[in-house]
Formats: sequence, C-alpha cells, structure tokens
Amino acid sequence: MFDGKSILITGGTGSFGKKYTETILSRYKPRRLVIYSRDELKQYEMGQRFDDPVMRYFIGDVRDGERLKRAMLGVDYVIHAAALKHVPVAEYNPNECIKTNINGAQNVIEAAIATDVKKVIALSTDKAANPINLYGATKLASDKLFVAANNVTGGRGPIFSVVRYGNVVGSRGSVVPLFKKLVAEGKTPLPVTHEGMTRFWITLQGGVDFVLKNFERMHGGEIFVPKIPSVRILDLVEAYSGTREAKVIGIRPGEKLHEIMCPSDDSHLTLEFDDHFVLRPSIRFHHKDQDYTVNGIGETGQTVAAGFSYESGSNPDFLTVEEIRRMDV
Repeated sequence: MFDGKSILITGGTGSFGKKYTETILSRYKPRRLVIYSRDELKQYEMGQRFDDPVMRYFIGDVRDGERLKRAMLGVDYVIHAAALKHVPVAEYNPNECIKTNINGAQNVIEAAIATDVKKVIALSTDKAANPINLYGATKLASDKLFVAANNVTGGRGPIFSVVRYGNVVGSRGSVVPLFKKLVAEGKTPLPVTHEGMTRFWITLQGGVDFVLKNFERMHGGEIFVPKIPSVRILDLVEAYSGTREAKVIGIRPGEKLHEIMCPSDDSHLTLEFDDHFVLRPSIRFHHKDQDYTVNGIGETGQTVAAGFSYESGSNPDFLTVEEIRRMDV
C-alpha cells in the first residue's frame, strides 16, 4: 500500500524513524519519504546513510503548526513519532513535555486535516496506560486527541489511530546501551532501580512491522497493542553481564515496578486478536457506527473477560536470558 505514496514521519531521525526508513526503502517504492525533525546534525547524518532520491529532510518542530502544514502538503500517510520521552527529564521539565507531546500532537492532527492526509498513526507507550508520571500522562492525552480527531473530520478527512507498545531493545534511552557500555568499561555490578522490575520488550523491527501492518488494519479510533514478551530486570542483567549481581539504586521519579498496556478499567473496550489487542474508542463517532471486531484486512477479534488486563508482570510470555541475548541483534 506504500508504493507510489508519500509518507511523513515526525521525529524521523530517532531510532524508530531510521529503522522505519530502512524498512520502507527495502520493501516498497514510495514517491516521497519525508523526515521531519528539529535537529539538523541528526538529519545530516541520516542523509549520509539514506540518500535515495525519494528522501526529503524537513527541519521543523511539532510545536510549529504552520511548518507541519507545509511539510505535509501532498503526503498520504503520517507516522507521529516525535516526543519528549525521558521519564525523569519530563518530571523536572513538565511544561516542555506538555508543549511537545500534547500541543505537538494537536498540531499534527490539524496539519493532517488541513492537507488532506489519508491516514495517521501516532506512536504511544505503555506508560500512557494508568499513568503515574508526567510523560505517561502527556501520552495519554495525546492518545485521546488522536482518537477524538476522527470526530473532527466528520468522516471526510484523515483517519487517526494509535499504536502502543513497550520498551524497544537498543533504542536511544533504553537500558541496553547503558548496560553494554558499563560492561565494556568493567563497571559492574550493573545498576537497577528494583530487583523485581519487569518490562514489555520489543525489537525496533518488530515495532516498525506492527505499525506498517496497522495502516492496513485501521478503521480509525483504535489503539493497537501487540502481544509481546516481558523481561525480568535481573534476567536482563545476566544477559549482558553474565551474573545476576546488581546494584539497587532505587526507583526513579515516576517509574513503575510493572508496566500495563491494556488496563482492567478498559476491559469492556478491549478486543483480542491472534497477535495483538485493540482498545476500541470510549467515545461514539457521530458519522459512523464502526464494528471493530473485524479489522481492515478481515482479521476477527473477540471481547476479553471483564477485568482483563495486559501487564508486564503477569504476562504469560517471558524471555529467557538466552532469548534476550538473541533478540539483541
């Protein structure tokens, strides 16, 4: 569906954007692939790696609505990946996080409507489910904006959906690069905030593939959640240091012991498919009465039991130490 189409990704110089670009260029023949981000050095460096004639590099911030509109002219599909994501940094700089993650999300929505984009997928995070930190709260607000945007168009403009998943192996800000660096420098035992901590775990390629598939699946208004494994923090320590010895430094501001992607409070909205969940909109769209149990490619989902939740600590699928090592390639 991407052959001959124009695609824009906000925050496109990040880990996701680079893997997404690599994947699109290897599998499809897009007309244009627009990287929209605010860092000229990262764009220059990315341009050295991806210099295909279809590439376009736009300097711009999602806080700048007019620049977004200019960048989206003639664009068919948008992936909104730009965000301030570092939990402790957001706790100490809340207004800056709000400007990018909430106001920026609204700017993306308005630009997409103004330029007749066809489909928009916004990237979210497990931290948006029952948030306890500022970052998660801003992403929850962003999710709500993108879902509700389907009402603003009245069925005539873009359709908007959200993809929510957990920690990405080896991405910037992930604990994996830190662990590797400390091990290489001989600085062990490795620091952990709590020995009982668990996290959802997905590869960059897995995240990209899930987003691409959901452009085909989406009706508009869904929050897509992949079924992915969890990791125990001490298994992660052993995978990179060879020992389970760890230095407990205490839970950071806004950090959870376990993450949630489908809260029990939303069980009445949750559908289970073979390899993913869908959280249906909590609001009614006035221009359509969508049946989300069958998606855009004919896959069928079932309602989950009342009180169901999808949490990293109770996930039936945990990676072993060896599987963690093999996953990081």
